[in-house]
Amino acid sequence: MRRSRRFYVFSSSSLDFREVRFFRSKIFGSGLLVGLLVIGLLLVVNHFTGDWLGVGFDRLERLSAENRTLRDQIETLSQRMSTVQKSLDRLHMRGNELRLLADLEKIDEDTRSASVGGANLASSNAFLTGEAGRVLTAAQSMIDKLLREVRLQQSSYDEIARQHERNKEYFAHMPAIKPMHGYYTLNGFGMRIHPVLGVYRMHEGADIINDVGTPVYAAADGVVRFAGRTQGGYGQVVEISHGYGFTTLYAHLSKSLVQPGRTVKRGELIALSGRSGLVSGPHLHYEVRRHGAMQNPVDYFFDDVDAARYRVQLAQAR
Repeated sequence: MRRSRRFYVFSSSSLDFREVRFFRSKIFGSGLLVGLLVIGLLLVVNHFTGDWLGVGFDRLERLSAENRTLRDQIETLSQRMSTVQKSLDRLHMRGNELRLLADLEKIDEDTRSASVGGANLASSNAFLTGEAGRVLTAAQSMIDKLLREVRLQQSSYDEIARQHERNKEYFAHMPAIKPMHGYYTLNGFGMRIHPVLGVYRMHEGADIINDVGTPVYAAADGVVRFAGRTQGGYGQVVEISHGYGFTTLYAHLSKSLVQPGRTVKRGELIALSGRSGLVSGPHLHYEVRRHGAMQNPVDYFFDDVDAARYRVQLAQAR
């Protein structure tokens, strides 16, 4: 049989050797305690010296704190983006109002949804799990949707601006003022008995009555097509081509003040009224054609704005 080793120490009080019981256990416990104290001391020193041991516990704690802060900031950003989305919704409604004013079709909700629909970004955040992945994916989806909405609204407003410029050009060439001050009848256009010939025939314009020599102004921007005396009953005539299918004719004049080929602006003096041609009294016979079809000129007298008032308002606007 193997005999176990025993350890003895000399006792000065009894002057003999005494056995030390559980010697190995006591040595092991003491060593373990000293080791733990040394490790604890090293960790404290490592914490205050910037992790010189490279353990990484402090970095993990800092990263966890940063992640919590970033998550809170992303949630706050998402709330702000929701506010931006509400502003874009109002901008969309206002944009549709402007589109109608510019004679453009509205952007309906189906078209808008198809243009700004959310994107699936889950694959780009596959490395994230739990709350962090959900928050980041939602924020990215919102940002992508807002960018699409901004591009859609920018495109819409660019289209509105272009249409506005086209409308300005179009309206400048549309006959829109009464070309001479004077009286006229609302039912002067159409079939009637000719005041000189006494026969029933079509009257293709409006008669504005005033004295000979009353200023006659261009009803819109355009180019003088003809100026001079005709062989028919219209006498002295000025005819202007305005583009966009519009032409105007000013007849029974006493004098033309423009020549063919000249560019004129709305409200510009072009002639003096008279009684030339087949007439019963001094007046201006005024016609409007669109793509060759006769129009009732009265329909183009916007709020009965005559040339004199238009020139005053134009001067004040400038």
